Amino acid sequence: MENTTSHRNILIKSLLGAVVMFMFAIFVLPPLYDLFCEITGIGGKTGDAYTATEVAVDTTREVEVQFVATNNATMPWEFYPVEHKVVVHPGEQKEIVFYAKNLTGMDMVGQAIPNVLPNNAADYFLKTECFCFNNQPLAAGDDAELAVVFIIDPDLPASVNTVTLSYTIFDITDREAMQVSQLQ
Repeated sequence: MENTTSHRNILIKSLLGAVVMFMFAIFVLPPLYDLFCEITGIGGKTGDAYTATEVAVDTTREVEVQFVATNNATMPWEFYPVEHKVVVHPGEQKEIVFYAKNLTGMDMVGQAIPNVLPNNAADYFLKTECFCFNNQPLAAGDDAELAVVFIIDPDLPASVNTVTLSYTIFDITDREAMQVSQLQ
């Protein structure tokens, strides 16, 4: 009898531990990652929205920009770039579209976190519009085309000929619901 109780206690503690770990991964890790990248300057985090000014296009130079989309392990959406790479001239404004589809039977909210590689190119990758600036709500089964408009700063180091913009999309449905309930 005592052995059964002991096994039951171990099972309950294990399940509670798993729940706590999932909650930590969903609610705590994304903001900590943002803070870490902001403080250290690593991770290729791009800045906030860039206000487009008149920038001379450098037609003597071409930069290949590659696009990658990744789902966080808890995000059950289809998510990918419509184009996987483009060639641009520094100073040229370009729009790229990513596709997202909610594959679940429930409404969800996603948040995309950008990253630019190589790290020394992040400060030169200027986004004028980006779906990553806002949460992306999608109803069950709905899809959306998500745009990013960017400019590669002509001051990009000459040694950089290829830039990769990647997004990881996270499920923040529970976090959004918690924030709404706190406002009520």
